[in-house]
Amino acid sequence: MQAKAVAKSVRIAPRKVRLVVDLIRGKNVGEAIAILRHTQRGASPVVEKVLNSAIANAEHNYEMDTDNLIISEAFVNEGATMKRFRPRAQGRASKINKRTSHITVVVTEKKEG
Repeated sequence: MQAKAVAKSVRIAPRKVRLVVDLIRGKNVGEAIAILRHTQRGASPVVEKVLNSAIANAEHNYEMDTDNLIISEAFVNEGATMKRFRPRAQGRASKINKRTSHITVVVTEKKEG
């Protein structure tokens, strides 16, 4: 049994979020929350929020024990890119891509024995 949570169109680049997600993949849920709280990255609070949502889904929808949960999957996909332009010298313009992310966290119960 597995429970998952997804945050779509989060306004932070996927490359930055992947650095944080790589830290918690495969870890125990309590350990992962501790890691996220002490990581000095802008994506940490967002990933923690998704993880807490996955834990709540596991507890409420599937009646899993929160003490035995581990993060079986955690990945980041690229969302829609907002395209903006910045004025430059001599009447030119340069493109700015404001990237978004889709963050997915899947938790499962640890096998006993």
